[in-house]
Amino acid sequence: MITRRRTIQTLAGLGLGSLVGSAQGAENPVRQENKRPGTRAWQLERPRLDVGAKYRGSGIEGYASSPSVKAGETVRFHVSTRPAVSWTLEVYRMGWYGGDGGRLLAKLGPFEGVTQPEAPLGEKRVRVCGWPVAAEWTVPKDAVSGVYLGKLSAGLDGPQSYVVFVVRDDRKADYIFQCSDFTWQAYNRWPSQFSLYDDGANQWYWGGGVQVSFQRPYGKYCQILDAPLSSGSGEWFLWEFPFAFWLEEHGYDITYISNLDTHLNGAGLKRARGFLSVGHDEYWTIEMYRNVQAALGAGVSLGFFSGNAVCGRIVYDEKLAAFERVGVYGPPGGTREFQHMQSLAHERPYANELIGAHSTGPVTGGADWVCSLPEHWIYEGTGMKRGEGIPGLVGWEWHGDPAPIPGLEIVASAPTQSAPGKLNGGVHTGTVYPGTKGNFVFNAGTCWWADGLSAPPGYVRPKVYTEPKGPDARAQRITENILKKMLI
Repeated sequence: MITRRRTIQTLAGLGLGSLVGSAQGAENPVRQENKRPGTRAWQLERPRLDVGAKYRGSGIEGYASSPSVKAGETVRFHVSTRPAVSWTLEVYRMGWYGGDGGRLLAKLGPFEGVTQPEAPLGEKRVRVCGWPVAAEWTVPKDAVSGVYLGKLSAGLDGPQSYVVFVVRDDRKADYIFQCSDFTWQAYNRWPSQFSLYDDGANQWYWGGGVQVSFQRPYGKYCQILDAPLSSGSGEWFLWEFPFAFWLEEHGYDITYISNLDTHLNGAGLKRARGFLSVGHDEYWTIEMYRNVQAALGAGVSLGFFSGNAVCGRIVYDEKLAAFERVGVYGPPGGTREFQHMQSLAHERPYANELIGAHSTGPVTGGADWVCSLPEHWIYEGTGMKRGEGIPGLVGWEWHGDPAPIPGLEIVASAPTQSAPGKLNGGVHTGTVYPGTKGNFVFNAGTCWWADGLSAPPGYVRPKVYTEPKGPDARAQRITENILKKMLI
């Protein structure tokens, strides 16, 4: 059970000064951690779905007791095998590690396997497994914050899948990397058609009255691409791991949190100089919005290296570790309405009032990242000229409709397309606007920004509407400029 007590910490005295170990200066825990030996053994060799299934592999599957645990706490694993065979668990921290992408921290088991019952169908179609604890691991007190994977293996050569969780800390750091796990869970259709988008009649439902819970496994991700490596890991590998891989390669001083931590612990955001939203960060509670807004007011810079961010408004149910969609952070008619979206509240605050621009128009599509303000500081050292683009970097969901915020600048803009050469009427905008304390808010307006930074082991490049082309020196330099500016 996820409780408020396990996340809220007393953070008095954690201001914005005297930050520990920036990437530009002294050694920091992330830089030290990545000097340790890595391995590629974290990758699944035998991901297997059930015959005829699209999402579920019941040979072995599980979930963590919480999406986020603090170093020194115990994470509990709830695991089922079908048939009931013995199984093992390996725990890895994800990072750079000389290009290997992960480091082994623990080997647990073998454990006696048990076939657990399928989660009952609850009110609002919620699936809460309630499986008993099958194994547990006490996170070392000196463990470095990061995204951790539990690699589940059934028998000697049986199927494999993941359990994913964040290890957090309370230390001051240069940057906070927020994992978009509310969105991971929203799209999780485990065991069959039980995501936030399934109401029992429609597979792409966009209304209320449906709940999804963290107390269940993640199924295989199947929306934009076929990603066997994703079984049990949400969307981590798809849009966020390439960013983290690159950050850790270059020794940036980062600490990791989940969306749930942003929801519960606004004070904790103020211990960093920069807050990073990465990948597909669609679903936010109003508490998240207000907490990030307060961090901005306190002098924290915000970097939205994400698309479709802060779009769906959700309410979190602590008892069930579940949430449901109740509104849209945008004006009525601001998007070409999905079915049932009109039944939801469209009311302020709007996303673009915080992040600069937001989901609008056709919402989906792709484009090049096209420079519209080459003299802006984000382009320093890139050599980019007005109208020059980084091919395919914008997609598959993007931001436009910039807010009338004083000082807001449109640094990139291009028409979006539904296929190469086929415009769909959308206009992507990348924006920057100043905060009140020398800080700023950057909005890339694309889910695929991280593709321009790195291609870690196991990474599968997306291709829909358009196709990003992989690591690009210009995207890397823009990111460096933004991260550097956050520390000034």
